[in-house]
Amino acid sequence: MITRVEKITPQSLAEAKEIIFGGGVVAFPTETVYGLGASAFDDEAVRSIFEIKGRPNDNPLIAHIHEDYDLSRIVDYDPPYAAALRKAFLPGPLTLVYSSTGKVSPRVSCGLNTLAVRVPSHPGAQAFLREADIPVVAPSANLSKHVSPTSAEHVLNDFNGKIPLILDGGRSEGGIESTVCDVTGEWPVILRPGLVTREMIAAVAGRCDACSEQLRPGERAKSPGMMYKHYSPRCRTLLFPADGFPAAEAAYRREEAAGSRAVLLCEGKVAEEAEKRGMSALNLGYIGEEMAANLYELLREAEKIADVLIAVEPAARGGVMVGVMNRLKKACASVDIPH
Repeated sequence: MITRVEKITPQSLAEAKEIIFGGGVVAFPTETVYGLGASAFDDEAVRSIFEIKGRPNDNPLIAHIHEDYDLSRIVDYDPPYAAALRKAFLPGPLTLVYSSTGKVSPRVSCGLNTLAVRVPSHPGAQAFLREADIPVVAPSANLSKHVSPTSAEHVLNDFNGKIPLILDGGRSEGGIESTVCDVTGEWPVILRPGLVTREMIAAVAGRCDACSEQLRPGERAKSPGMMYKHYSPRCRTLLFPADGFPAAEAAYRREEAAGSRAVLLCEGKVAEEAEKRGMSALNLGYIGEEMAANLYELLREAEKIADVLIAVEPAARGGVMVGVMNRLKKACASVDIPH
């Protein structure tokens, strides 16, 4: 199979629709990361997404719709606070998990009676979803457990020869996946943190809880991003706490002495200090939104230039940083720092 990368035009959108309705898979941009899309109504097309990605079959998918799609076609119960959240944040990087009407393929939610739904704000995504005019399920367009893609080039690197078409909408500016929020209960519960923060949701809904980042024994995931090691570059990784720069530097020197190519991944001021000390460093940025936007691109850069990535946690906490830290910890192995 030849994989073509096409700018978003009326012609490429028509081709994408033909592929989707023919049971195929198309990669498309969103404001967070690129998605690997198929018809939510086509059982075999949904199955093929799991197969192409190498995705575990108990890890649910998100249905993407355009902003004028009739939600009642696929959602069984829509609580008033969910409508308020849609008005406040959608289109945008927020996924809501509803009770499902059961109209989509049961493979989408891995047999659960819920459905995760998202309305992306990227104009290319909206154009694609309007052209298809059906729910398009789409996990991130990367091989399972690899770093999520923020460009068409990233998608091509993982799926060249495996899918027919990648719609190129430029760089995804958000950088980490959408916040996923369960709206099947009395108040919203965050299942996966992202750019729409717990505080932002609580300000609209009156209350917002967050589930544990670790599933309890026997508990099934309602959302992607709740299970397994994710977002990992194809190099060894070490992760040090925010106050662990001296230990990270020592690890860097050991790797260097052993002949390994090492690179540090740090927030702005720490990266500047590392470079002053003669170390190779990737600068995450200085504020949460910058770090979210840069994280995946820098993880993919690290695997190109280094044998080992040595990450130092940013000092900031709360808000968008909850999502950044969630992704960083799943991407990198933790180490114990001697005292």
